[in-house]
Amino acid sequence: MNDAPANLPFTGERFVPGTKGEIWIEHWHRYHFAARWAAGKRVLDVACGEGYGSAFLGRSAAYVAGVDVSGQAIAHAERHYARPGAVEFVQASCTRLPFPDLSFDVVVSFETIEHIEGQEAFLDEVARVLAPAGVLVLSCPNKLEYSDKRGFTNEFHVKELYRDELATLVGARFRECDWYGHRATFYSVIAPETADPAGAHVVEVDEGRPDAAAASLAHPLYFMLVASRERASLEATGAALSVLADRGDWVYHDYEKAYRDMRAQAERAEALQREAEALGAEDVALREELREARALQGALEAALDQRSEALAAREAELLARDLQISEKNREIDRRRGWRWWLKLPLIRLGFLK
Repeated sequence: MNDAPANLPFTGERFVPGTKGEIWIEHWHRYHFAARWAAGKRVLDVACGEGYGSAFLGRSAAYVAGVDVSGQAIAHAERHYARPGAVEFVQASCTRLPFPDLSFDVVVSFETIEHIEGQEAFLDEVARVLAPAGVLVLSCPNKLEYSDKRGFTNEFHVKELYRDELATLVGARFRECDWYGHRATFYSVIAPETADPAGAHVVEVDEGRPDAAAASLAHPLYFMLVASRERASLEATGAALSVLADRGDWVYHDYEKAYRDMRAQAERAEALQREAEALGAEDVALREELREARALQGALEAALDQRSEALAAREAELLARDLQISEKNREIDRRRGWRWWLKLPLIRLGFLK
């Protein structure tokens, strides 16, 4: 259940297994918490998403029905988690549940009510399908802490609720209500090695198997001992889970700052790497252009050499012809000189002019 299937990516609207960060531990904790009420019961998981939580509750429940308005999510859930008669999935709106009255012992719905306008209609439907002694396990953001104090806006939330608003909505349909607080932060935990289900609920999981839980801390960093010579002295207080919470979240904010700094450095390193790769690519291109230019220069020089050789041969040929012409002219001049000497006596005698 660790890797989110490629055909149902995380968009921010609903959690899918494999998504990193606080959302992982928040969503898995809710289903482990709800499992305490689900054992042997008929369970309805409203807004089940991709189905991992319904499948997890189905390990101990008598029957689980997962409902979601997304056809894509339901199709994915049916392919990966459905077990006929044990874990089944239906596409439907949370304000129009396709089940008979009083048909479930437990209804779980996590981070649903803030996503819809019809909040009263949703809770009316939950009350309708829930048996008289049934249990609703519901979660939603605390608007004061989630949005107001953090200055945060979740684009998928339609109407977030303050505590009194949620109390009014739920109290109008369910007379009894126990409130729990939930936040993911840094806690100091002291847990008994032998868990007492009646006194404490301890859940420890691995990232690779968030559906397989242990009821104690497997690898404590420190040992805490309470010892006495008399067993009665220890049993008078009993084993208890002790959690120290940091109200101001200063440790968590310090972690956030360190993470942001680390992330900024990583992004800067990635940017420098991209610049180096771009420069490297540019250098390769320039080297290729230089190689081509040198090759062209070599070809031009070879052509010039050939042209020079041709011109030299042509000049030699012309020089030889000039020599031939000069020789011929001298021959003509010699012949003309002999003729003059032959004519000279006749000129003197008056026969020629």
